[in-house]
Amino acid sequence: MNVRSIEERISRTEEKLNPLPLETIVVEKNALKKAVAYVASRAKRRILLVADRQTYAAAGKQLTDLLQEEAITFVDIHLVKPNKNGDVLADEQSLIDVFLSVNEETELLLAVGSGTIHDLVRFISGKTGKSFISIPTAPSVDGFTSLGAPIVVRGEKKTYQLVAPVALFADITIIQKAPPALIAAGFGDMIGKYTSLLDWHVGSVVANEPYSAFVAERTKEALDACLDHVGKIEARTEEGVQRLMEALLLSGLAMALFGQSHPASGAEHHLSHYWEMKALENEEKQLLHGAKVGLSTLVITQFYKETIMPELHSLMSGEEAKQIRQLIEALPSIEFIQSQLEQVGWTKELVPIPQSVIEQSLKEAHLLRDRYTLLRLYNDYRGGRSNAYRTKTASI
Repeated sequence: MNVRSIEERISRTEEKLNPLPLETIVVEKNALKKAVAYVASRAKRRILLVADRQTYAAAGKQLTDLLQEEAITFVDIHLVKPNKNGDVLADEQSLIDVFLSVNEETELLLAVGSGTIHDLVRFISGKTGKSFISIPTAPSVDGFTSLGAPIVVRGEKKTYQLVAPVALFADITIIQKAPPALIAAGFGDMIGKYTSLLDWHVGSVVANEPYSAFVAERTKEALDACLDHVGKIEARTEEGVQRLMEALLLSGLAMALFGQSHPASGAEHHLSHYWEMKALENEEKQLLHGAKVGLSTLVITQFYKETIMPELHSLMSGEEAKQIRQLIEALPSIEFIQSQLEQVGWTKELVPIPQSVIEQSLKEAHLLRDRYTLLRLYNDYRGGRSNAYRTKTASI
């Protein structure tokens, strides 16, 4: 992925966008060696490497050894501890633990892991002013290059817009070895762009929310790259895994350019966050974010097509109704989305969300974010009184 080529494309648009936040993005075999050279150019004394037990074994130990060979002897290591369910969470306790590992001499932070580790390090980086470098260990989420850090605060998930990494090094040799469930989760996070882009467009039409055609096109480009290489992603070939990783990074960059998560997060993400909060409330084991987004994309697509479409004429009229109808009609079928998910290893068994929770989330999840989606529009008019929440989702 060439940062300069992305900057050139940005320079040709007349839209006002944020500057590209990353200096360097490397997605290739043996990228860790380039990461070491970059770290050595930025830090001379002390760095803090943050990982969990699994991601330290996957990449952190190798990176630490390489850094020490480069004479960066003060590599402080913080391993985020799991909770009693075995989940590593980006919550208040983990934040405090990481923060206490940062001292005045810390020059640079390294996030070695997947989404949760990056959320923690991004938050600490944003609050301390110490730059961080991203070292993904799995192609599991699209947040690596974004500004947003979703943090669980008192049982509620809140997203803080903070900072992007200054550089990212994704070693394909490591990424290819990621557990199949994490690769399927990354694909699930990308498939959610179908409905997030629709909701973003709806918000711009109905509620005059800010919109960027350039950013929407880049997000769709990332989604299409995944769909074009689904067979190679399924086979976990070097090209397939690299294409998925680059698509996730491009989606994250699109959010960073826009300054908010609208391009990649619509009603499907609101449902996923709702389900996560219910699991926290019930002290249940957490499910992979991207796996949940895969299911929520199916739920939202079906709800939009089978519930909202037939009632659209009663919700609005005129040009707005015409535009939204066209957007819903452009969504692929439930069968197509599910077949793509299942091809890369996603199954509904990965996301055992009770039907009652799905129905309740369709009535309440839109309240989690101050963002206008088609789901919010429907609930604003129907007030959660329609029996369609039950009858139209039970078949998924």
